[in-house]
Amino acid sequence: MSNKAKQPFRSKPYANRKKFNLFLTGMICLVVAVGIVIIFSKPTQTKLPLLGEPVFKKVNTPQGTKTDTIYPVIPRFNFTDQLKQPVSNQTYKGHIYVADFFFTSCPTICPVMSRNLKKVYDQYAAFPELMFLSYTIDPKYDTPEVLNRYAKALGADAKRWHFVTGPKEEIYQLAEKGYYSPANKDDSVDGGYVHSGGLILIDRNGHMRGVYDGTSDEEVGWLIRDLKILLAEK
Repeated sequence: MSNKAKQPFRSKPYANRKKFNLFLTGMICLVVAVGIVIIFSKPTQTKLPLLGEPVFKKVNTPQGTKTDTIYPVIPRFNFTDQLKQPVSNQTYKGHIYVADFFFTSCPTICPVMSRNLKKVYDQYAAFPELMFLSYTIDPKYDTPEVLNRYAKALGADAKRWHFVTGPKEEIYQLAEKGYYSPANKDDSVDGGYVHSGGLILIDRNGHMRGVYDGTSDEEVGWLIRDLKILLAEK
């Protein structure tokens, strides 16, 4: 018998190392990519939240006392649109709509907001239950005639997209108290007005369900996605 010690069996350590390294690198890249999407994307939702400051009301039932959570609805309003027709809450009764506050002579964010809102309008052209509502915050300049020219240049149908004007104080109060979207005259800024760039999503019952930055392509994409959820809601 040979005195040479028997060597233990060893696999070839580098035979598949290249393939393994490629696989490992691919998995790391995949994990990093998924992580980035999770961190920087808005999570997918199946139901949109109700927004605003709720009121808690106690109600007596046969089973005992319970507390109802009541969310605010858009207050009553009555304005005039680009065709000099009255527009009120009743105009939007039973409809989902997207609202914003703007003025036609705005040199900064309003043109971007209007173009992005038109993208949403075009995306859902086949859904008459979805409407749009743009309030001017400069009613002195934005007469129905001015609003009509603006709407036509944008390609907005007055049956689905109303551009409204009215008493300044009423519009400002509605913006702040109803839509949580303050608007103010400020001669120190370009255009002379300060206002939110939000696109505000309202459901069939007049509840706020989302607010999106109208100057952000990403958030406008979220609005387009969230509208699918709300349109499917009964």
